[in-house]
Parts: sequence; C-alpha cells; structure tokens
Amino acid sequence: MTERFVKHATFVVERTYAASPARVFQAWSDVNSKAKWFSKPEIFEFRVGGREYSSGGPPEGPVFTFDACYQEIVPEERIVYSYSLDSDDIRMSVSITTVELFPTESGTKLVFTEQGAFFDGHDTPEIREHGTNEMLDALGKSLE
Repeated sequence: MTERFVKHATFVVERTYAASPARVFQAWSDVNSKAKWFSKPEIFEFRVGGREYSSGGPPEGPVFTFDACYQEIVPEERIVYSYSLDSDDIRMSVSITTVELFPTESGTKLVFTEQGAFFDGHDTPEIREHGTNEMLDALGKSLE
C-alpha cells in the first residue's frame, strides 16, 4: 500500500513591475492578457464565485489540470482564489492564493501568497514556489 501524507506550506513571492496597478490587474482579469503569460483557459469566469479551468501539458504527458474558483476580487487591489492541481488523474495539491497589488512610485508591487496542501509527494512547496517565480517573471515580460 502506498504511504499517504499531506505537507502544508505557505510561501510568499514579491515582484515590482513598471506598470500601474490597473494594468497589472488587467493582466490577471482579461482572458487574452492572461493567456500571454499563463496557460490559456478553457473556462474563464473572472468574478467572485467564477471558475477558471485549464488543462494541458507536453505531448508525451502528463496532462496537468488547473481548476480554480475566485473567492474575492477587489479591482486593482486584491484577487483571492482557491484551486486544485492534478496530474492526469492524481490530485497533487489544493491551495488558496492571494494576489495583492500595491501602487509604488514607479509602478506596482505584487505580493503573491500561496497556502497549500501538497499530497503524497506528487508535488512540493519548493517546486511550486519555483514555478510561481517563473510564472511571475512571465507576467513581467507580458507587461513590458
């Protein structure tokens, strides 16, 4: 029998972008803008209670599935969503994420906080944080 366990973790990643909070918020809230730096969603309902769903991966597999529900949206200030991440039919993790936007003299400071439950060693907080750093770098490039 396979050993079952859960690892809980919280990590915070910060970025400063030379773009206004309105522009950074738009990069999260508009389906075409978001597709420039995140996987193109099959479902995109950017509203409280709305769903974002995407699946895909390399041709040889596995298929990764991101299934999110927006919990709170404060335009140009905060986005909170909960989501599950699967690899094929294996649930890797469930998380709650808070994205905060703060105006700065030269643009926007983004604070990304993820609190997750990572299941049975299929994913780790360290791997997720690394992926989040790459994702926020891609967001920055899309804002240039």
